[in-house]
Amino acid sequence: MPTRILPAGADPDAVRSLTTLLSQLPDAEPQPPVTDSTQLVDTLARLATESMDELPEVIVVHEHIGPVPALELIREVALRFPAAGVILVTTDASPGLFAAAMDSGARGLVALPLSYEDLASRVQAVAQWSTGVRRHLGHGVDEFGGAGGTVVTVSGAKGGTGATLTAIQLALAAQASGRATALVDLDLQTGDIASYLDIQFRRSVADLAAITDISPRVLADVVFRHDTGLALLLAPAEGERGEDVTDRAARQIVSALRSRYEIVVIDCGAQLGGAGAAAVETADTALLVTTPDVIAVRAAKRTVRMWDRLQIRKAEETTVVVNRHTRSTEIQPALVQRITGTALARTTVPANFKELQGVVDAGRVHELDSRSAVKQALWGLAGELGLAKSAKTAEGTSHRGGGRLRGDRGSVGFRRRKE
Repeated sequence: MPTRILPAGADPDAVRSLTTLLSQLPDAEPQPPVTDSTQLVDTLARLATESMDELPEVIVVHEHIGPVPALELIREVALRFPAAGVILVTTDASPGLFAAAMDSGARGLVALPLSYEDLASRVQAVAQWSTGVRRHLGHGVDEFGGAGGTVVTVSGAKGGTGATLTAIQLALAAQASGRATALVDLDLQTGDIASYLDIQFRRSVADLAAITDISPRVLADVVFRHDTGLALLLAPAEGERGEDVTDRAARQIVSALRSRYEIVVIDCGAQLGGAGAAAVETADTALLVTTPDVIAVRAAKRTVRMWDRLQIRKAEETTVVVNRHTRSTEIQPALVQRITGTALARTTVPANFKELQGVVDAGRVHELDSRSAVKQALWGLAGELGLAKSAKTAEGTSHRGGGRLRGDRGSVGFRRRKE
């Protein structure tokens, strides 16, 4: 059986040379090369969705791939697609880099300039390892099919547009439908998820910032388990500690969460920092919450343009959610979409703060009445995004610890987005 090999690198000449050499290896079947980290992860995720067997046995990553650094990319690939072996191609074959590559999850390292013998022996060894892993996993494949969980970021066009409430209700809807769900507060200096849920906590996302290998045990020690069953990873109580969470740390944290939970919802707030940018860049779905007023819509447009300039996310890959919508407002969702150039969520969230005031002031937003039009809209949005499995959530599927949500009829309109 031929060995499928996926080359990845940003330098066209280097990749062309690598692909030519790979094609000369016995029983090798080089795949069309990918040119950056985003394309590599997206390609692997698409293949893994079909079947783990569709993944290439070997992935060869050139050291100059970007925008994510090679070692961080290898770590993410190893976490999300453990049945694919990764080889790093580099000019630095020092013991230090070799150890760092192995720690990141690489299965081998090949020095530049490339040698046919070195490349052939390393590819053969990694292919045999990959085949053995797949044979072993065939007796008990991970519930996520190798691609990991779904990551959704929720950002505010400006402060006060309702991003945190949206993130919480999306996570609650996913958890209530039977999906293992983590809710993360990456609004590192002004995060309010703990206040909205009225909880006291000791650990925060900052405690994971300096850890290079986030094991399931380490993650479990930091995550707070809420009564609803949600796994919460909260912003630090001391805002200055938020500076400890770099973009690199955020990528590692998101990758660790993705490997442990089916749904990961991240509140990124309204201010862009390195951690939030990394989360938005790696997310499967990036939501931008705005209100239908001139100031907020202008802020949404600024945010979308900034994300595009910084190569964080393209406008068409961002989904705008219109909050506090009324039929009488001059700015309607279709106009927001035209102004921002983004995709638009079909579900709009109505303006009805009276429904929210009591539970917000009490820090009990998870107990929002199931008859609330705001809750029905937000849980309907969860269905539209595919975060909730089915309408069974609203009819009383079991979920751990969430007595108030059992029998909840607040989202009877769940529908999956049609692909």
